[in-house]
Amino acid sequence: MGLRSDSKSSYTTTLLDSNSSGDNNNYYYYYYKPLKHILVVFLAFLLIFVSLDVFNYGGYFKTPIINNVNIDPQPQSATIDKSNVVPSVLSRGPMYYKGWYHFFYQYNPYGAVWGNVIVWGHAVSRDLIHWLHLPLAMVNDKWYDTHGVWTGSATILPDDQIIMLYTGSTNESVQVQNLAYPADLADPLLVKWVKYAGNPVLVPPPGIGVKDFRDPTTAWLTSEGNWRITIGSKIKKTGITLVYETKDFKRFNRIEGVMNGVAGTGMWECVDFYPVSRKSDKGLDTSVKAGEDVKHVVKVSLDDDRHDYYSIGTYDEKKVKFVADDVKKDVGIGLRYDYGIFYASKTFYDQSTQTRVLWGWIGESDSEFADSIPRTVVLDKKTGTNLLQWPIEEMDKLRLRDNEFKNVNVNPGSVVPLDIGTANQLDIVAEFEINKESLEKTSSSNLEYMCGISGGAAQRGALGPFGLLVLADDALSEYTPIYFYVTKGSDGNLKTSFCSDQSRSSLAADVHKQIFGNIVPVLKDEKLSVRILVDHSIVESFAQGGRTVVTSRVYPTRAIYGATRLFLFNNATEAIVTASVKVWQMNSAFIRPYQANEKN
Repeated sequence: MGLRSDSKSSYTTTLLDSNSSGDNNNYYYYYYKPLKHILVVFLAFLLIFVSLDVFNYGGYFKTPIINNVNIDPQPQSATIDKSNVVPSVLSRGPMYYKGWYHFFYQYNPYGAVWGNVIVWGHAVSRDLIHWLHLPLAMVNDKWYDTHGVWTGSATILPDDQIIMLYTGSTNESVQVQNLAYPADLADPLLVKWVKYAGNPVLVPPPGIGVKDFRDPTTAWLTSEGNWRITIGSKIKKTGITLVYETKDFKRFNRIEGVMNGVAGTGMWECVDFYPVSRKSDKGLDTSVKAGEDVKHVVKVSLDDDRHDYYSIGTYDEKKVKFVADDVKKDVGIGLRYDYGIFYASKTFYDQSTQTRVLWGWIGESDSEFADSIPRTVVLDKKTGTNLLQWPIEEMDKLRLRDNEFKNVNVNPGSVVPLDIGTANQLDIVAEFEINKESLEKTSSSNLEYMCGISGGAAQRGALGPFGLLVLADDALSEYTPIYFYVTKGSDGNLKTSFCSDQSRSSLAADVHKQIFGNIVPVLKDEKLSVRILVDHSIVESFAQGGRTVVTSRVYPTRAIYGATRLFLFNNATEAIVTASVKVWQMNSAFIRPYQANEKN
């Protein structure tokens, strides 16, 4: 009996009553607007209202207070309404300064897609959850950025000076690097920015294409007291990182050669370079020196396939080289941050919490992009071969009432509704365990399972798929499976895939319905575990503590608002699965415009 979308009678269903805790009155605070794309709500308003006065860059945005407005970015009919435009939101130059988190983003004042008029919006927060949006930080008003203020990175110097390096596209569409800095360092909101009179500070070197030289990283300090940055580029089809050295961020010397390069990967953009600790779960400042207890990460966004790849390895300061620990998993050919729709990401070191925080783009079918939930990034101490990503702790502040379901038996070919009420804004933590007898009696096989090409959740095997159906309606005409799929190899070893299947997520015909995922490492005696953040149309899923992450964007037409439901499912042919699930309804972030008379 397989997973189907046309007949509820195909399933064995058992309605469960949960052990609930928390204040039931909190249910009334469960708003129908997204919780986690903390910026996308006010950015939509920003486009509508600022476009009325788009050339008044010096004034404050004329955006109303919107914390009590119900906004849902997902389509509510089979036809996507292309008139509901939102701006492009790509996080740039994030940092923490004098008690405030700063989030800069590329913004097109004239439409929902990335275009020739790109400026920098600016928002600030005390906790990465609740935000104030500020005046535009930088606009395309110089010859060296007239075609766009593109990607950039912030560096906070030891004396608290702030350096912002960014790529500008000139009046001749040449990619150059420019310097900007705050007009008033005493202002913790950093409202006004000044561009250096001597811009550009870097132009494409000989042998590099004028459109293949972009996205400077946060700088790091060398043992000799100089600063280094990397910039993404390519030579033919080989992606590379160029390295430059400076003392004052106005005059640079190029280091001969490249820090890293991988043939066949194409243009490297949005390069990131940072250290991770082998001993601690704390983040490290970008300038922490290489050593026995430190590994380095190079991350790139591949322009050719629009995915973010990373590699863990060793950085040699003297040779100015990065060498991957596993050359088969070098940059662009191995591990990815996220196996769904996640691109152009950027990390920063949060010195207040000693964490490294990651943001990325989440693609859309009908417009441009939204930003992901901020995630922490650490080295997986158990494997030593991959990173762990996890929603920042501050997300827990948005949790409302919870429901818990313990040791639920989910038999082969069954779907089990979870009685939680509305299910379109959730934080879900779940563990799954396959019955030992099922594992032992399952025959070994050479069959492989790959999320994207093996039939998704409808493909039945002895030990999978099983997991949760999110953004589902009562009739199961729409649902998005988030699931594990276990195979038993001819050597008797188990291999686990973690996937997100959009193929039955919507009755709409004009939206993407892909199947995402990858292998997830599962160590001995570990239960299969997942955390899922559901936010109306966006689902971010973290398997095994964040070893494998999958982000999906879906467009239900029936499983919306109060009609959304949550189910456990097991579409395996032999495995009996025991599941324990805890679910929180989630509040919405408080987001509003900055008022000029506010106290800092």
